Amino acid sequence: MNFSIDPSLPTVRRGDFPADFRWGCATASFQIEGGAHEGGRGESIWDRFSHTPGKVKNGDNGDVACDHYHRWPQDLDLLQSLGANAYRFSIAWPRIQPTGRGAAVQAGLDFYSRLVDGLLERGLQPWVTLYHWDLPQALQDEGGWMSRDSVARFADYTDIVTRALGDRVKHWITHNEPFCTAFLGHQHGVHAPGVKDLGLAMQVHHHLLLSHGRALPVIRANVPGAQAGITLSLHPISPASDSPADVAAAHRHDGGRNRLFLDPLHGRGYPADVIERLGPFAPRVVAGDLDEIARPCDFLGINYYFPEVVADATHDAGHDPLKDPLATRVVEVHGVERTAFGWPVVPEGLTALLTRVARDYAPPPIYITENGSTFDDVMLPDGTVNDSQRLSYLIRHLAAARDALAAGVPLKGYFAWSLLDNFEWAEGYLRRFGITYVDFQTQQRTLKASGHWYRQFCQDTLPPQA
Repeated sequence: MNFSIDPSLPTVRRGDFPADFRWGCATASFQIEGGAHEGGRGESIWDRFSHTPGKVKNGDNGDVACDHYHRWPQDLDLLQSLGANAYRFSIAWPRIQPTGRGAAVQAGLDFYSRLVDGLLERGLQPWVTLYHWDLPQALQDEGGWMSRDSVARFADYTDIVTRALGDRVKHWITHNEPFCTAFLGHQHGVHAPGVKDLGLAMQVHHHLLLSHGRALPVIRANVPGAQAGITLSLHPISPASDSPADVAAAHRHDGGRNRLFLDPLHGRGYPADVIERLGPFAPRVVAGDLDEIARPCDFLGINYYFPEVVADATHDAGHDPLKDPLATRVVEVHGVERTAFGWPVVPEGLTALLTRVARDYAPPPIYITENGSTFDDVMLPDGTVNDSQRLSYLIRHLAAARDALAAGVPLKGYFAWSLLDNFEWAEGYLRRFGITYVDFQTQQRTLKASGHWYRQFCQDTLPPQA
């Protein structure tokens, strides 16, 4: 495919990064697999949520998605053709334990064993995420992540999966974006299971981090030479003005969006200013919990999409301290390029975020485990998809990652989100994040211009930029 690159864009090449840098793409089980009723798979909270009228746009669900359950060899061939050397994917817990407890379903383990073998045969390093939001519905019926029992159930599930795959998989991510599970799923109710209760959301948040800490020694016991970590969705935060009120609000917002995760994971406990503001909504913490949460990781995964500009909302009309005790409001900045989601495109925010985390927390190696954009992609009559905005987004964010490396950030890899257009949660199939276009009627895959560029980048065969 022929595509043009805006000459004003920065020039970035694979050779600008260390030779051992990891390059790949990321996906998630519920978003691509389909096969919802095959291989003994149980119902997940996203099956229930997406089949509930009014929860997902256009009434979409993940029953088929990208049919990756049947088409995985083709998808791995596509990934290999890019010249990538790693692939981040997630395990569907209900495919392993249909009710979230008890013996494993062998067919589920076999599916992922074949997937791992297929990756290794193609020279691709497998990166497994144990939890990417598809909790077994049976566990949700018993309280889900709101129940402390979920911590024990997650440890058992981790034990099963790492025993089965740990001889070949060395890189493990416990949770993807616990912020979304806790707050989009349990405070705002826009993600499964659709709960709207801040106090419960905070308890879910605590149990997610605790289950991460509980899983780490399980992974290390079962996997010789394991590299284990967690993936957080983080945002650079700035005040809407230099007024003391907005500056204080930005600090509070950073506390709820970033420090509430980074601080306990790095042995600092929950940020005192956030806990004080939360008051009765603060989580119940049992003695020893914070020590478990702070068990050292081997790496930190960071998902970056956009920054947030924040104003004080203490005196806003209609402000409800029971819904937002932090009293902040994200302000829309005008004149900024935006994705189809409405998210601002700010590549330098990635550099700022990575340097801030490296400076303030001195973490082990950092991997960008997701970074991508959604635009209204259209297949042209000649069968190509010229997603020039995503191509520009990708180039500029890779240049921002290079800038972070130059600033001393211990960055070791980049996973583009996503390999395929897929089921985008509450947005259904409306939003396309892939560097590969998926026709959801025929399941045909077509590499977009961004995918062709990423292939040339990974293979280090980019032509000179005009």
